[in-house]
Amino acid sequence: MTNQTKWSIDQSHSEIAFKVKHLMISHVKGSFKTFDASIYTTAKDFSTVEIDLWIDAASINTGDEKRDEHLKSAEFFDVKNHKQITFTASSIGKADAEGNHTIWGELTLKGITKTVKLNAHFGGMVKDPYGNEKAGFAVTGTINRMDWELDWNAAMEAGGILVGEEVSILCDIELVNAGEKALTMELEVESDTDLAL
Repeated sequence: MTNQTKWSIDQSHSEIAFKVKHLMISHVKGSFKTFDASIYTTAKDFSTVEIDLWIDAASINTGDEKRDEHLKSAEFFDVKNHKQITFTASSIGKADAEGNHTIWGELTLKGITKTVKLNAHFGGMVKDPYGNEKAGFAVTGTINRMDWELDWNAAMEAGGILVGEEVSILCDIELVNAGEKALTMELEVESDTDLAL
């Protein structure tokens, strides 16, 4: 019998962050404060992982209220019309010698969905002092914001642009084992429901 394990994000020990070049000489960093995911693995093998992540676009925080309001506007994330950013993936590549995995998934921003490649470094699996099983990943990658029509910019007098096009993704995710269930039992319950209809 195959078991499916559900994993929850430990919000207090996880971060979804990014950085982008500013004035072509430095970086602005930011993060999203509200996010959650539905994550399942077959047994505890993360090569079978299924990820359905959502982020509240309006929870963006770069440490500057005026800049955050601009990012929420129609010139960037347009949070009034596109409240969520989502990422879905149904598999993860095998680890290399350094414990790095490749994740291919679908990233949706402003209603536009593109396939992206991310790197996930598996930090390991342990039990915390309360008996909860935890797994840690550091997820990184680079996307071009223009692919999702996040194309606002301004030219500088000396040449170049105000905001870089490439965005670095920097996430630290700590997962909690939320329990296992037998896949065959789930199928039996579904079939009984179908009969009742």
